[in-house]
Amino acid sequence: MKPIVTLTLNPAIDGSSEAEAVRPVHKVRTTNERYEPGGGGINVTRVIQELGGPSLALYLAGGVTGAGLEELLAGSGIAGRRVAIKDHTRVSHTVFERSTRLEYRFVPEGPEVAPSEWQEALAALGTLDCEYLVASGSIPKGVPSDFYVRVAAIAREKGMKLVLDTSGPALRETIAAGGVHLAKPSLGEFEQLVGRSLRDPKEQEDAAMDVVRSGQVELLAVTMGHDGALLAQASGPIRLPALKVDVHSAVDAGDSFLASMTLALAGGAAPGEAFRWGMAAGTAAVLNHGTGLVRREDVERLFQVVVHRQSDEGTSIR
Repeated sequence: MKPIVTLTLNPAIDGSSEAEAVRPVHKVRTTNERYEPGGGGINVTRVIQELGGPSLALYLAGGVTGAGLEELLAGSGIAGRRVAIKDHTRVSHTVFERSTRLEYRFVPEGPEVAPSEWQEALAALGTLDCEYLVASGSIPKGVPSDFYVRVAAIAREKGMKLVLDTSGPALRETIAAGGVHLAKPSLGEFEQLVGRSLRDPKEQEDAAMDVVRSGQVELLAVTMGHDGALLAQASGPIRLPALKVDVHSAVDAGDSFLASMTLALAGGAAPGEAFRWGMAAGTAAVLNHGTGLVRREDVERLFQVVVHRQSDEGTSIR
C-alpha cells in the first residue's frame, strides 16, 4: 500500500490539561498537561499510524511554534514534510473541568499565509505519489476559498483519490467542482452545504443521495454525533446508530473516523465495511480525554461491536 498523504493548511500544537474548576479572573491551576501535533490532516496521519497504516503529513508551519510542531511530529515518529511559512503556527488548548466533567476548548484562528506559501504547498503536492490524498481542516487567512478545488485538480491529474473534510465555502466550492472520492461533513456542515435544515432521517438520506447522484462525490459520509452516521453511495444509503459509550472527549473524533475509513478503503475494503471502521474509530476517540485520539485495540474491539450491533443493542461500552 502506498502511503496515504494528508494535507494540513492550518495545523496546531494541541495542548490539553485538567483543572478542578474553570473560573474567570482567578488563576486556573492545571495538571496532566500534554502537547500533541494536531490539525485535521495531521490528526488523520496520527490515527493511520496508530492503526498500522503508512501515511505522510504535508503541512504548513512557521515561527517558533512551527519548529515546535515539527519537533513533536518527529518525536512521534510521524513522517512529515513541512512547507515553511513566516507567521506562527497556532497553539490550541483543551481543559477538562473535573468538578463538572465539562470540557473547554480554546482554538485560535491561526496564521496568515502568503500567496507564495500556499502556492508552494500546491507545488509540493504535485511531487508526491499516492493513491489517497486527504485534505482536511480549515482554510487559514490568506488562502483562497477555492484552494481545495486546486488540490482536486492536482489529484485528478495524478490519479489520486481525494478525501475531503472541511466546511463553509471551501466545502461548497470543492464539491461543486467535482472530483471528490469521499467527503465527510458533520450534519451541521452538510446542512450548510445544501442550504436547509435536515432533521428528518429520510430528508438526510435523500439530500445525501442527491449529492452522490450528481456525480460530484462518490462517497458521502455524514457524521451526526450521538445520532450516529450516514453513508451515501451509488448503491444506496447506509445508516449506523451511535454506540453507547462513556464519552470523555469529543475532540478529533471526526478525524479518527475519517482516518480509519480512508485506511480501510486504501486496503481494499468495500465502502460499507470501511464506513463501519470509521464508526469504530470515531467511537474509540471519545473514550479518551483531551488530544489522545484512539488506541488500535479499542478500534478493533469496537469494529466487532459495530458489525454485530443488532445483537449488542443496548450494551454499554467503556
